[in-house]
Amino acid sequence: MRTSIAVIALAIYTIAAPHAQESSDATRRKTYDTILDLNVRDGWVYYRALKADRAKLDGYISSLGATAVDKLSKNDRIAFWLNAYNALVLRTVVDHYPIAKRSSDYPDKSIRQIPGAFERLTYRVGGKTLTLDQIEQTVLPEFNDPRVYLALGRGSVGGGRLRSEAFTGAQIEQQLVEVASECVARPECVHLDRENNKMNITAVFSWREKEFVPAFADKAPAAYASRSPIERAVLGFIQPKLLQTEKDFLEKNAFQVVYMPFDWHLNDLTGRGGR
Repeated sequence: MRTSIAVIALAIYTIAAPHAQESSDATRRKTYDTILDLNVRDGWVYYRALKADRAKLDGYISSLGATAVDKLSKNDRIAFWLNAYNALVLRTVVDHYPIAKRSSDYPDKSIRQIPGAFERLTYRVGGKTLTLDQIEQTVLPEFNDPRVYLALGRGSVGGGRLRSEAFTGAQIEQQLVEVASECVARPECVHLDRENNKMNITAVFSWREKEFVPAFADKAPAAYASRSPIERAVLGFIQPKLLQTEKDFLEKNAFQVVYMPFDWHLNDLTGRGGR
């Protein structure tokens, strides 16, 4: 009898546990959705308002530590880590806001003025203790999708446009398609300078060259065969999303590729929208 009860209990747990995880994930995403919806506008953040009412953000980040990420599907894992990274950037800025100037190497109020913001400050996420750099350099590469690096806001004007909604496993492919299209449309990411015959591109392509080259270099038109692997990768990545006039400019293959200095100005909307 006891054996039967134990078997039944185990069966109930086996069925219920995944649903409990799904419910927890949904609740967590809803919280983060609310944070983004209230405080983010077109990639810019009301940091002062977020700091004044930070309980939801702190609660969301606390919930990340014990999440059993390995039990999630691949798409859900991608969404989890992108949301975690961007939320931790918000937390890093809010913890130090308003940001004091410590170096002339970066703009005033930049997240880079926070000592060790990316490489030293650690957080508990998915059962691991990680820095922001470790998430980018050791976790995200496992997904073999370089678009994820363009989804990282980095607390900066030059980073990916922070969305006003959370990434979700069910929508991640469409969301990453939008991230890629936004990159091509944003001058901070790709800017074709016809007057000076240059293709100006974000430094992120250089930082993550080892991911972009195998994913996109072979997608570049044959006309660019003499270009370097990373140049072919960028061309393969942006070509399908360009206007015909832009394609015509590039097809002459006489342009110079220039990496733009990364814009580390804080993406702070405080004071611009009445908050």
